Amino acid sequence: MKIFGNLLWWLFGGLEAAIGYFSGSLALACTIIGIPVALQTFKIGLLCLWPFGSEVYEKESSGGCLQILLNVLWIIFGGLWACLMHIFFGVLLFVTIIGIPFAKQHFKMAKLSLAPFGKDVKLNF
Repeated sequence: MKIFGNLLWWLFGGLEAAIGYFSGSLALACTIIGIPVALQTFKIGLLCLWPFGSEVYEKESSGGCLQILLNVLWIIFGGLWACLMHIFFGVLLFVTIIGIPFAKQHFKMAKLSLAPFGKDVKLNF
């Protein structure tokens, strides 16, 4: 069922969204200061590529205050808009009965796109 859900996800816009996150990640990686942010957008792109069956979890790391600072900067410079976009599409899909599984995936991506530093994605194929 995960494979079928992911194929439908790709067909109806998930592949384009993942390509958008990957191209943004590539553009950010061209600058040295943008590499940490590029890793986070790549992480969101991976979740956008395989949302069904994937999990977002807190990473065991010693980032501490640096993670908080980077998440605040992330929210200010675009993370809030990415989160609101996923919430908007999640609410639109939740209105229909058939769109509820897809809405849950958008809400999962909204959670990750709001504060990605300190979180990781586990892809379950």
